[in-house]
Amino acid sequence: MDYHDSYLQYYRQLPADIQRHKSSGLSVVMGYTSDLDVIIEWNSQAFKDILSEYLKEEPALKPGDTIDSMESFARIVCYYMIHGLGGEIDITNIEVCKFLENRFDTSFALGGTCAQGAAALNAVGFPVLVHITDRSREVCVQMNGQGLDTVTDRGRVPIMESATDAPPVRHMILQYPKGEKINVNGTIYETPVSNRLIMDYDTVHKIMPIDKCFLDYCEANAKRMLVYSISGFNGIIDRDIMEKKIDEVSAHYQRVKEQNPGCVIFLEGAHYLSAELKNLVLEKLSRHIDIYSMNEEELVEHTARHGIHTDKDNLSSILGGLEFMLKRYPVKGMVLHTKDYSMYFGDELKGADFKKGLTLGNLMSATRARTGRYGTYSDCGDSLSLPLSPSGIAFAEQLKALRTGKHVCLVPSRYMEQPKYTIGLGDTFMAGFLTSFVN
Repeated sequence: MDYHDSYLQYYRQLPADIQRHKSSGLSVVMGYTSDLDVIIEWNSQAFKDILSEYLKEEPALKPGDTIDSMESFARIVCYYMIHGLGGEIDITNIEVCKFLENRFDTSFALGGTCAQGAAALNAVGFPVLVHITDRSREVCVQMNGQGLDTVTDRGRVPIMESATDAPPVRHMILQYPKGEKINVNGTIYETPVSNRLIMDYDTVHKIMPIDKCFLDYCEANAKRMLVYSISGFNGIIDRDIMEKKIDEVSAHYQRVKEQNPGCVIFLEGAHYLSAELKNLVLEKLSRHIDIYSMNEEELVEHTARHGIHTDKDNLSSILGGLEFMLKRYPVKGMVLHTKDYSMYFGDELKGADFKKGLTLGNLMSATRARTGRYGTYSDCGDSLSLPLSPSGIAFAEQLKALRTGKHVCLVPSRYMEQPKYTIGLGDTFMAGFLTSFVN
């Protein structure tokens, strides 16, 4: 094994990077959605009781599925667990939420890709400008940090100054552990990995409102924008609404780029409630964004829709899937984040240190998995004692013998067999990756 571990090097550089960034006057900007996650504390016996009472069919996930009853909850959640999958799905019946809150212990956490990413990056010391949709006091309290700002009709303000008295938007989060045994009509299945399912009872993000004052502020200050991380489109399910939203933000990105061609626009992928609309987002926005980021499940799913089988355990197959994505969608590069490694695939970008971004993204994500919170600089230092993923190291070694014609950078993850937390790991990785551009 001769993979060179650069974690300590980049960790030690981080305080100087933060100070240089603060003195530069440049902004890391994130948008657009936030919510209050209701974390369901895993209870094996409670779940077994639910299956015994409500599992009437074979576990399955059908096109257009929603959770509208405890029967559909049992069928769908079993499917995710048996296959070790994470994902997102709609709850259309409030009684399901009430039932789960009665059967399980729950706690609150921050939800939304940009909200979690902003909180994670701010926790290590970076100032961040963020747009959020849920500005309830419950959400803003969880994002309260020095240098974490948003925009209102009064201009740029600390996040708590934007708080409202509106009730929070709730997403139910079910984390399940590796090795959980599930009895399906006498057949015993065992969950292959720890993962999480997001279950949304949410109408706000079906339209994903974006404040005009935020867009206007970004355009007026475009020359100060270093990187612009965007997400949140995945909750929209109506095609007309999605097309109008894409037209709105596309014109906005064009105005930003006209003033600052060097601003990197970064789209973080997600599980879309409508696969058809995911294609629409990528087709329309790929001409405006620079980098698209996703996990391996999203890559496998997306290439499969185009008749291409991607084996997530085979590096050549993964590189082929990424090559297909780059040819179909004209972005400059793709980022892939997994539990074992992260990777950049695409063009070299002037001034970007992708190895640094991948390394710090992995480190911040591992810290959240280890501690259950957005890690401070000190917390991240403690995560350096975690081992590197053997699978990630094997891929890094295999990459040396492969020729792709693209700039490829792969960094093994800091690995835990049983993470304390599986929620928001991709969002936290994304935040760390943005340090690629802080030079």
